[in-house]
Amino acid sequence: MGADKALLPLSGKPLIAHALGILQQAGLPASIAGASSPLAAFAPVIPEPHPGLGPLGGICAALASTSARWAVFLPVDLPLLPASLVTFLLNHARSTGRAVTLPSVSGFAQTFPVVLDRAVLPFLQVELETGRAGCFAAFQAAAASLAQPVTVLASEPLAQSGHVAHPASLPPALWFLNVNSPADLRRAEKHDPAPIA
Repeated sequence: MGADKALLPLSGKPLIAHALGILQQAGLPASIAGASSPLAAFAPVIPEPHPGLGPLGGICAALASTSARWAVFLPVDLPLLPASLVTFLLNHARSTGRAVTLPSVSGFAQTFPVVLDRAVLPFLQVELETGRAGCFAAFQAAAASLAQPVTVLASEPLAQSGHVAHPASLPPALWFLNVNSPADLRRAEKHDPAPIA
């Protein structure tokens, strides 16, 4: 992208503000895991003890810093996610006690957003320390270590039943538009309902 993705503007606000806004709309306190210092102006930053380990390093740092049982992780590059999806995933994780809860779209499990039970931390740390830093595989390994499957909730039935709704009535296929290029950013801009206040 040629710049810090988190600071790229979408509808007049940086992507980081959209991600934080989604969490805030879901009624959750928001922090930034493993981020660079310029982002501290947006929310408290949880530094990584060993920077450069990618998203999984930030997730481990965040889980280590909290006493809460459940944590929700959302990347900056999914600005079209509805907050109601985050709320539904979290409520489902709490009611079932499952360690890893994430959505799917078009039959494919998505790595984010994800709700993690803090109990997965030691297993994620093992994955990180052994050089297996891929988040999805680490989530699977952690759940298996706790003798649980990864819980995957299909987005389409949640939307059809009204359990999850997008403020601009976007279909689930667009909720997971991943902003990885200038063209993706323009596409997200086209579908963004309004700047997040």
